[in-house]
Amino acid sequence: MNENDMESLGSKLSAKDIYDVNNSSLKDAIGHFNGGCTSEVISKQGLLLTNHHCGYGQIQSHSSLENDYLKDGFWAKNLKDELPNNGLYVEFIVRIEDVTAQVLEGVTKDMTAKEKQAKTDGNSNRIQSATKKEEWQNTKIKSFFKGNQYFLFVTERFNDIRLVGAPPTSIGKFGSDTDNWVWPRHTGDFSLFRIYADKNNRPAEYSENNKPYKPKHFLPISLDGISEGDFTLVFGFPGTTQEYLPAVAIKEITEQLNPSNIAIREAALKVIDAKMKESDVIRIQYASKQARIANAWKKWIGENQGIKKSNAIEKKKAEEAAFTEALKTKNLESEYGHILPELEKQYETFAPVDVKRSNFVEIFVRTNELMSMMFRLSQLEAAATKGDDVFNEAKAATQDRIKSTLKNFNTEVDKGVFEAIMPFYTKDVDVSIYNKTAFTNLERALSVLEGTPTEVVEKLNNDAAYAYAKPFIIDFYTTIEPDFQEKNNSINTLETAYMKALMEVVPSERYYPDANSTLRVTYGQVRGYAPRDAVYYNPVSYLDGVMEKYIPGDYEFDVPQKLQDLYTSKDYGRYADANGKLPVCFLGTNHTTGGNSGSPAIDAEGNLIGLNFDRVWEGTMSDMNYDPEICRNIMVDVRYILFIVDKYAGAERLIKEMKLVHPKK
Repeated sequence: MNENDMESLGSKLSAKDIYDVNNSSLKDAIGHFNGGCTSEVISKQGLLLTNHHCGYGQIQSHSSLENDYLKDGFWAKNLKDELPNNGLYVEFIVRIEDVTAQVLEGVTKDMTAKEKQAKTDGNSNRIQSATKKEEWQNTKIKSFFKGNQYFLFVTERFNDIRLVGAPPTSIGKFGSDTDNWVWPRHTGDFSLFRIYADKNNRPAEYSENNKPYKPKHFLPISLDGISEGDFTLVFGFPGTTQEYLPAVAIKEITEQLNPSNIAIREAALKVIDAKMKESDVIRIQYASKQARIANAWKKWIGENQGIKKSNAIEKKKAEEAAFTEALKTKNLESEYGHILPELEKQYETFAPVDVKRSNFVEIFVRTNELMSMMFRLSQLEAAATKGDDVFNEAKAATQDRIKSTLKNFNTEVDKGVFEAIMPFYTKDVDVSIYNKTAFTNLERALSVLEGTPTEVVEKLNNDAAYAYAKPFIIDFYTTIEPDFQEKNNSINTLETAYMKALMEVVPSERYYPDANSTLRVTYGQVRGYAPRDAVYYNPVSYLDGVMEKYIPGDYEFDVPQKLQDLYTSKDYGRYADANGKLPVCFLGTNHTTGGNSGSPAIDAEGNLIGLNFDRVWEGTMSDMNYDPEICRNIMVDVRYILFIVDKYAGAERLIKEMKLVHPKK
């Protein structure tokens, strides 16, 4: 974090305003939402804001044909109406410490990747055991700069998180797949939850006796809006970036790995989308799954286009040539000169293994639910040889997973997906297993898991779907995965050395560690962009655009009647822009990625101005190559969120507990 750089962009925040161990600071309002998204506290009663797509699974879990919260939205009238969510958690950072020297103690250059990992794991465990913390707090150590730096995180995890409000999908997911990763965007992608704590304001499991959490800090909300050039700070838990990959790695991802993944998911989506349009029951069952599958599919397409448009591979090659010249100048060829040529050689043999492994994961873990259950059941069979305690624990977890899967499972949909994607992996595509297996019906599936370990294993191996999947799974564990890990470890060792070499050989560059689901800030400004010749995108979209896209009854572009009425009457209240129009979304130059979904967009004084939820399609390649000319993050304007809560939902009780401010007046 560079305070001077932030100040030059308009920030009035100090480093201590953002992160302070001893006093309340912005970081105390930022929660890691269920391990995959970000959220922020926006009231002194623990009211929590995140994206609609981050809370989608919870909204879906409470939905039924009688109470279709996906279609109609949900707004709790009081605290008692707020809905608990089993398994959902929010985690806050208490403090962060640099423990690099302690973690790397005893590590030598001669160690293999496996030996180094064993040493750093042992050191990390000792450090965490010796860390001073409260009994309800947790610790974890994460590596940065590809294993060249390590930080300890002390955290607090809250497990009683209740659903407070969510707009209908026609607002929260307006534009759906067509608009995903695209600007201009008009999606009210938000949902509201509340953190509950015990009588001492500490983390606790769900209980009717728990009380709304009193946060160390919550974000005031600005009603003054944004203008092009305004400072924006996005705070959150970005998941994964790979900014320091060599050119050969980017080439492998964009020319081999991504195209394979895109083709598999495209085939699956074609089946799921058609079935969802035929039935409301299937629409509800598959809403969350379809969104998950489509999200990465479209991202990979945009990523490939962005890499090509920005000439990223050639730019990387130029950087590598400059690095090689710098090695000669500094007489470091003998120490680091082997790295890039060796990476070229390693990726040549790694690429086909990487693609084969990815295809397996896409089909047997992520995209087809019957095969995913078979993969989980193979782990149960493996546990049968490890004693009753291990087996029973694995069986309970497997039963829970099967119940969860079959709760929203349609045999015809899954069979269609199987038939569409399995040819990407094998010529042996046997759809008849769906008529023979027990694992399309909950009662029959659970009956297979009854009995001793020996009996369960015997019944499993007599099941048609398991017998079909097992040879592929065995091949994965015995051939594909070991081969992948061996080659990947060699590459990781080289890339760790390359990262160290870059920082040593070209110290004038500003380096920042790749995202790894730890708390980060990214700062920038409200800015439009030019995606192609003669086209410039303004940085703000309005409700007018929602109505321009409106298609009555359409799956993606329908608009609720009440929102239409509010638009017709221009009943925007205090949430309108200076031009009298209602802003919906805006763009920033902040470098974001997956995991920043739900991150707050914060103004120069620490107030909430928006909610991050996406990137522009041309800029999705920022995970590997951030280009400030075309990479933009997309945020919901907080005034649109307030308008939906207040004017559309009539949830005035929620507005009253927020702190609304006018920093520009």
